[in-house]
Amino acid sequence: MSLALIYYIFFSALLFILGAYCLATRKSLIKQIIGLEIMVNAAHLNFVAIATKAPGGIDPYAQTFILLSLGVGAAVVALALLLSVQVYRVYRTTDITKLKKLRR
Repeated sequence: MSLALIYYIFFSALLFILGAYCLATRKSLIKQIIGLEIMVNAAHLNFVAIATKAPGGIDPYAQTFILLSLGVGAAVVALALLLSVQVYRVYRTTDITKLKKLRR
């Protein structure tokens, strides 16, 4: 017994809004990376939920696309965390507002 598609879409939209809120309100680099990853995972959930309701059954291309996207996303997050650690080592802060003041 599976849930209706609307529940998956609603939960995906809720996750996306949560990630956007985290991205917009948090000032730490690491918290913004987490918010961005929540938004990407919400898009993955939405994509897979819609692909499972295809007329011919579960679409294997959608799942392949999601697996590829998860791998690329993991590499991007690892690089972003590496850069944020380097920023912290050099400037001793991960606060976005303080880092923006360094440009002036």
